[in-house]
Amino acid sequence: MKPAAFDYARPTSWPEAVQLVAEGARPAAGTQSLGPLLNLRLAQPGIVADLRHLPDYAGVSVAGDVLRIGAGTTHAAIEDGAVPGRVGAILAAVAHRIAYRAVRNRGTIGGSLAHADPAADWVAVLPALNGTAIALGPRGERRIPLSQFVRGIFETALAADEVLRAVEVPMLPADARWGHWKFCRKVGEFSKVTACVLVVPGAPPRAVLAALDGPPLVLDDASALLADPAAESVRIVSAFTALTAWRRAVAETALRHAVAAVVTS
Repeated sequence: MKPAAFDYARPTSWPEAVQLVAEGARPAAGTQSLGPLLNLRLAQPGIVADLRHLPDYAGVSVAGDVLRIGAGTTHAAIEDGAVPGRVGAILAAVAHRIAYRAVRNRGTIGGSLAHADPAADWVAVLPALNGTAIALGPRGERRIPLSQFVRGIFETALAADEVLRAVEVPMLPADARWGHWKFCRKVGEFSKVTACVLVVPGAPPRAVLAALDGPPLVLDDASALLADPAAESVRIVSAFTALTAWRRAVAETALRHAVAAVVTS
């Protein structure tokens, strides 16, 4: 199919972009999610605002102990090492397994988050890293913990007149340990379940269970999971009452594998 007719705008400043979105424009960057929706006519905006040319929309900067990743930074750039340090190594490994290289060349970290597909990789990984979304609207910037950013299927904490400008992630020490496991039926497919565990010396371990048809489950203190992965995995997954038996089993397996990866990292 072909998309319904729409107008195209190319804002060159953030105030112009915010004004367009506040007036009803649909923001776009890599269009790896929006493109199919347009072609299937599931999305029929009157105007699409191309954000790719905004200053600092893509790229990575470091301020003190915080990494700031522009929302327009592509998965491929992250895979290729754009993000430094231990966080960069974690994100590069995750990005490498997102879809296919052709998709990663255009798809962006901010677009993936704002689209809020529960099975998307960054939806699970960034809350585990205690990240923060930087939203920009007519009232200025607003900081949203990524543990609270995705509220449902294709639903986020962004207001209708806001755009996602950047993501901030705390730097990690070199001895931070990380476990990540996702289940896909084939290479390039969206995950059926994803689990992440982060252990930083001196802080409670964090864990996320995601891709289960709703917002990610964020555990701010996953000590019990690390102490008894088998029993705690069953307890955690039992909260997802609508899962089929095989999906429940895979979710429990994901948590155990993520913990095992932490132990061996």
